[in-house]
Amino acid sequence: MSTDASLFRFPQDGTFQTLLERNRTWAQRLSALRPTLFPTLGAGQSPQVLWIGCSDSRVPATSILDLLPGEVFVHRNIANVLPPNDLSSLSVIQYAVEVLKIIIVCGHTACGGVNAALANQQLGLLDTWLKNIRDVRQAHLEELEAIEDPVARSTRLAELNVCAGVDSLLKNSNVQHAITERGLEVHGVLLDVGSGLLREVKTDSKIQGSVYKLK
Repeated sequence: MSTDASLFRFPQDGTFQTLLERNRTWAQRLSALRPTLFPTLGAGQSPQVLWIGCSDSRVPATSILDLLPGEVFVHRNIANVLPPNDLSSLSVIQYAVEVLKIIIVCGHTACGGVNAALANQQLGLLDTWLKNIRDVRQAHLEELEAIEDPVARSTRLAELNVCAGVDSLLKNSNVQHAITERGLEVHGVLLDVGSGLLREVKTDSKIQGSVYKLK
C-alpha cells in the first residue's frame, strides 16, 4: 500500500533545515500553550511511566498516550525485545524503576521484526537480535502454525513477544523490589497501528503475584 504524503507533516522534498524550522514552530506553539513547561523540564524530569516499545516510526510513546515531553521515560528497539543480558535495557530499567509507577511493554501489529522472526530467512546481523523472538516462536510453534491467516499469526506472535518481555521484567530483581516496596505496575499492551488504539495483553505469568522477597 502506498503512503499518502499529504497526511504527514514532513514533505517528500524536506531537508534538515525543514526539521529545524518545524522544531522552532513546535517549541513556540507549546510554549504559548504552556509557558512554564520548558523551564520546568530544564530543571529536571519526573516521569511516572517507563515505555518499552518498538523502534517503528508508527509507535511514538508520548503521542500514543497523549502526554507531554517529560512524562514518559522511553526505551525502544527493534520489536521491543528485552534480552536477559542486554546492558542497554537493563541500565534503563535500573535507572527508571526507583521512581516510576508504571512500566509498559508495547508491541504492535504489522511489526517488521516479528514478521522477520516468522520467516525462515537469513538476515545477517539482525538474526542475532531476532533470536529472542524466534525463541518465543519456537516455544509456541504448534499454536502459531495452527493460525492460517499470516496477519493473525504475526499479531499473535507480537502478543507472545510482549508476554515474554513482561516475564523478563518480572524476573528482574530491581523490578521485583519496586513491586513489593512501592507498588510498581508492569503491563503489556499491543498497539493496532491501523486504529491507533492500545489494548492490554494478559500474560499467563504467575510471577507478578508472587515476586521473590529480595532485600
